[in-house]
Amino acid sequence: MANIKSQIKRNRQTEKRNLRNRKVRSELHTRTRNALAALDEGGSADGQSAEEAVDAAIKRIDKAAQKGVIKKNTAARRKSRLQRKLNAG
Repeated sequence: MANIKSQIKRNRQTEKRNLRNRKVRSELHTRTRNALAALDEGGSADGQSAEEAVDAAIKRIDKAAQKGVIKKNTAARRKSRLQRKLNAG
């Protein structure tokens, strides 16, 4: 544990950000997984079409990139891959 006041504060801030980013990343993985499942089956388990599932995943990817949870190019790559799979199938 740090003794320096500024480092103690920095540790608190890092912990808060980690929790916030983990929630965003978890939602991102869930939406992406649902979209991929929908693309494989022709529809997702919760009654969404494949196109709706991909749109929801892309929206979450954009939000994660906007918040700085993932980088801009990573977001673009993931969106591109999802869109290519949607267009192919």
